[in-house]
Amino acid sequence: MAESEMFNKGLAVRRDVLGTEYVDGSLAKADDFMMAFQRITTEWCWGYAWTRDGLNRRERSMLNLAMLTALNRPAEIKLHVKGAITNGLSVDEIKEILLHATVYCGIPAGLDAFKAAHEVLKAEGKLS
Repeated sequence: MAESEMFNKGLAVRRDVLGTEYVDGSLAKADDFMMAFQRITTEWCWGYAWTRDGLNRRERSMLNLAMLTALNRPAEIKLHVKGAITNGLSVDEIKEILLHATVYCGIPAGLDAFKAAHEVLKAEGKLS
């Protein structure tokens, strides 16, 4: 199936934020079943939402970290902490976002978010 213009726009943003190696690896591993998900997330999330005017990538990363904390999705938080770093967020800003989300989402969700972020920040050499 030929990819849409929205897919191609999304693919470029997705690669910029999450890294070409990660994104291309996800696409390469996708069979026909999983490729349906790869298409929808690349087209809708990265092509439609992330390319809109109104918020920049940095602000979108902030929102993602807060929403993923609310949803208690540590695996996605890890991925988006790396993206947040790419988009210019500092360790202190990431910490403040997670603290703010913890107040509204609860200690268990906040703890999972902090653990996930801490793991990534250490691996990326952002924490000693």
